[in-house]
Amino acid sequence: MQNTSFLNLPERTAQPRESGISMVIDSGLVPSELDDLLSNGEGIIDYVKLGWGTAAVTPTLKRKLEIYASHNVPVCFGGTFFEIAYLQGKLDEYTAFAKDMGVSLMEISDGSIEIPTDEKLRCIARFANDFKVLSEFGSKDVAVVHAPSKWVRNMKAELEAGAWKSIAEGRESGTAGMYRDTSELRTGLVDEIVESIPLESLLWEAPQKHQQAWFIKKFGPNVNLGNIAARDVIPLETLRLGLRGDTLMHFHGKPVA
Repeated sequence: MQNTSFLNLPERTAQPRESGISMVIDSGLVPSELDDLLSNGEGIIDYVKLGWGTAAVTPTLKRKLEIYASHNVPVCFGGTFFEIAYLQGKLDEYTAFAKDMGVSLMEISDGSIEIPTDEKLRCIARFANDFKVLSEFGSKDVAVVHAPSKWVRNMKAELEAGAWKSIAEGRESGTAGMYRDTSELRTGLVDEIVESIPLESLLWEAPQKHQQAWFIKKFGPNVNLGNIAARDVIPLETLRLGLRGDTLMHFHGKPVA
């Protein structure tokens, strides 16, 4: 939603959208914050992830999910919650819990544990019968560096298994997965991924401003970005539209005659 009609700004896709997605990470917001957040982010916030395993210990979980639903914002639990359920052999119970909570979006990841590729693909196919699946690839361990060929191979396979989008791991800190521990992006890795996988099928975790700006300048205002902090929702939209110094000249560098 824009307050001005006199500026020439980059065209944004309309909700519900397949590209230009902004996915917020909720790392413990309280219900009283949500109405303000969602009203202020109307037309901007597309999805919310309840970070890692926070959904398992949030006393107000049901109320929070009701508020998100009242604003038509789909929610998923963090992939770490799935990983723990997998480790404990509790996927049936996890599925039932998600359905009982009214969750329609599911993240399948193996960033903290090792799941054999074939087994992860079976999990994706299984959950895709009942949920819209986001599959995440990449390790949360900064010491684990996968070759670009493995990123491409696994992300393609996960999409073929039934995932709606493939998430490139970056953590909530932006210092793992496709990033070095300094938060520097492995740009060659990104190039190899997009050579083989449609951009619309990818969602890049980019919690830091310089990371968001890089993806926007590289792929345009309608690149899919995730792990966006609640306080950064509006700032991210200004980056997408060239309304912040980091992207202003990229979009508006030529004066209009």
